[in-house]
Amino acid sequence: MSYFAQVQNGIVRRVIAAEQDFIDSGAVGDPATWVQTFYNNNIRYRFAGIGYTYDSQRDAFIAPQPFPSWTLNEATCDWEAPMPMPKDGMYSWNEEKGEWDAVSNPMLVP
Repeated sequence: MSYFAQVQNGIVRRVIAAEQDFIDSGAVGDPATWVQTFYNNNIRYRFAGIGYTYDSQRDAFIAPQPFPSWTLNEATCDWEAPMPMPKDGMYSWNEEKGEWDAVSNPMLVP
């Protein structure tokens, strides 16, 4: 079984499990709007999700930007915080302060 993302205006609208022949049949709309996605992340950078962007120039699925201050790493197509997360515990990004806040209880991370 394969997985396909329906992309309209560059945005993933739905993801389904299907065979290529089913997609090509037009049973779920124009076959040209469907892009195969892969769980192993070796192709198109990551598995597509609803609301992700499909960048046809990069042939990449890109997650929504998590915070306005984060920038897209052009090489990995991952969003990056303005500063690296410390490695000595658990942290949550605080957009208002522009820094990482230590998290004492991981169950409370938003």
